[in-house]
Amino acid sequence: MAVAGTESGGGPLAGVRVVELAGIGPGPFAAMLLADLGADVVRVDRPGGTGLAIDPAYDVTNRNKRSVIIDLKAPDGAERVLRLTDRADVLIEGYRPGVAERLGVGPGTCHARNPKLVYGRMTGWGQEGPLAQRAGHDIGYIALTGALGMIGKPDEPPTVPANLVGDYAGGSLYLVVGILAALHHARATGAGQVVDAAIVDGTSHLAAMIHGMLAAGGWQDRRGANLLDGGCPFYGTYETADGQYMAVGALEQQFYDEFIRLMGLTGSAPARKDLARWGELREAIAARFKQRTRDEWTAVFEGSDACAAPVLSLREAPGHPHLAARSTFVDHGGITQPAPAPRFSATPTAVRSGPARPGADTAEVARDWGVPELTEPTDSEPTDSSKKGS
Repeated sequence: MAVAGTESGGGPLAGVRVVELAGIGPGPFAAMLLADLGADVVRVDRPGGTGLAIDPAYDVTNRNKRSVIIDLKAPDGAERVLRLTDRADVLIEGYRPGVAERLGVGPGTCHARNPKLVYGRMTGWGQEGPLAQRAGHDIGYIALTGALGMIGKPDEPPTVPANLVGDYAGGSLYLVVGILAALHHARATGAGQVVDAAIVDGTSHLAAMIHGMLAAGGWQDRRGANLLDGGCPFYGTYETADGQYMAVGALEQQFYDEFIRLMGLTGSAPARKDLARWGELREAIAARFKQRTRDEWTAVFEGSDACAAPVLSLREAPGHPHLAARSTFVDHGGITQPAPAPRFSATPTAVRSGPARPGADTAEVARDWGVPELTEPTDSEPTDSSKKGS
């Protein structure tokens, strides 16, 4: 089977053209995923950048893309973007509701010129609702959905899961799913549409199974009291002798039995189904883990079905034998980064190019997309109406 790498690879979306209006967070990540899958993504950067505090040379979310700079607040800015969207299959924007319309590149204007366009809108709160116009970030979105309140120990504040749950899982991935579904519809019917991807919607949707368990009485509405939230002594993390951690997920009986055997607790551990003694069981497991280092325990569980694994850092992960064997991480341009995912047998993907530098590809895009206006000087004096932008 073909795998993702760093050489050449068209990917299943080869031939699909995407215009990304530059932003930060989930929008760029969604566009990167489409680019990884082979789409020709042109990022429209704004003069002066987006304000992200990272050298563009290291912004991996802009890999496999090309960049042009267009000042949407200039008199001819909107027309330049529209010339691109005229030739695109997909547009991605992450402005607050109404901003794209005020800038002259809203869905109504775009669809009037290109009826097949899939117009992807990425926001935290969505296009409508009491909070639609409010600023926000990942932590606030997942707080309101109940997701943040599920994570962490019961006697401590909720644990912040970086920006993975909201921005990327509940946001970017749902936007990509919506875009691909709408693209399929557009190709079948000739009609484009707007995809309203809100992080609060996607994050709530991620918890569908847990809401079902809650309704059935199989989930308590509090942290650290359930099977999958650390409340269960055989589904959680434990400190080792060297201050590192092991992760345990021995849920099924046969895996639990193997785990207890390798831990050396057979015959002494309290019954796993006796919830009243879960605290005692947790203490026994914790005490045993404290007797050896993380690497020693990793060796103990090697080759078993005990469902125990070392908790690795970001720098350690690429060197793990399994991830290395699969080339889950690749080096490109001196940056170690995750390889494109998932993998395809007939249309392999690849890291084809490093992070796009703002404006570096203007001439190339102008030629390939047939938009010579991109290389012409722009009138930088804004009109009165354009001063109402983001």
